[in-house]
Amino acid sequence: MGDILVGITAWTEPTLIESGRFYPPWARSAEARLRFYASRFPIVEVDSTYYALPSEQTATLWATRTGEGFIFDIKAFRLFTHHPTQLQALPKDIREALPPEIAGRKSLYYRDIPAELLAELWRRFAQALLPLDSAGKLGVVLFQFPAWFFPGQEQRDYIASCQEKLSQYRIAVEFRHGSWLNEKNVQRTLGFLRERDLPYVCVDEPQGFKSSVPPVVEATSDIGVVRFHGRNRETWEKAGASAADRFNYLYEQDELREWAPKIKELAEKTRQLHALFNNCYRDNAVVNAQQMRQLLD
Repeated sequence: MGDILVGITAWTEPTLIESGRFYPPWARSAEARLRFYASRFPIVEVDSTYYALPSEQTATLWATRTGEGFIFDIKAFRLFTHHPTQLQALPKDIREALPPEIAGRKSLYYRDIPAELLAELWRRFAQALLPLDSAGKLGVVLFQFPAWFFPGQEQRDYIASCQEKLSQYRIAVEFRHGSWLNEKNVQRTLGFLRERDLPYVCVDEPQGFKSSVPPVVEATSDIGVVRFHGRNRETWEKAGASAADRFNYLYEQDELREWAPKIKELAEKTRQLHALFNNCYRDNAVVNAQQMRQLLD
């Protein structure tokens, strides 16, 4: 059985810090919080890299502030996953190099950016992760595609191109529309990921929506990933809901108990299994991650 690493996403999530239920009073700085978190869990998912490109300096600090064997999963920059990206999220020199017809927009999509600027953004993103990779602390780069990213050859080709652009790292793929895993497409989707040696990200999320991804438990590579988004149906697709509102859910013990054997099953098929709780409202994720570790032990 492969190693099972249980942790949470976004260790600096504001409501987690404000709750005062996890970090001790002395952990007031970014360094102190990361050191404390890493003393309790073996893995974390970095959420900030979705909103802005990381820097080598920051990645170096993450590596030096955590012990040997600690793992960082990095969320891909939102532009790379076809999410709308605020102009201000791009580096200043990239913004200044944009064509005049798009430089005045508030947000942009991947298709809007000239090829030479896209290539530079990919280069900077890859470069920024080198300190973690060199320290043996980089897990996977998570590509979480949006609900409007539907299955098709063009989309599969794009995923393959992402893998090629970050060929020195391991990328994992999460879909946010259930059509990728419906009866018509599931085998093609999983077969494509296996052929490319791309980890499929299993999810637990609210069901009953057109976009809902079913909790399919499959390993398509030697690394497995499971992300727990909670089951808050009231806010899952609510317009204008904040991330904290969407993921405000505390799993009950029985709900976690359903997943424990599935996680062990995945661990038997992989060398390493990442189980990450993304129900990041106050200390919900921390509590559930600790409970899951107890169930697995």
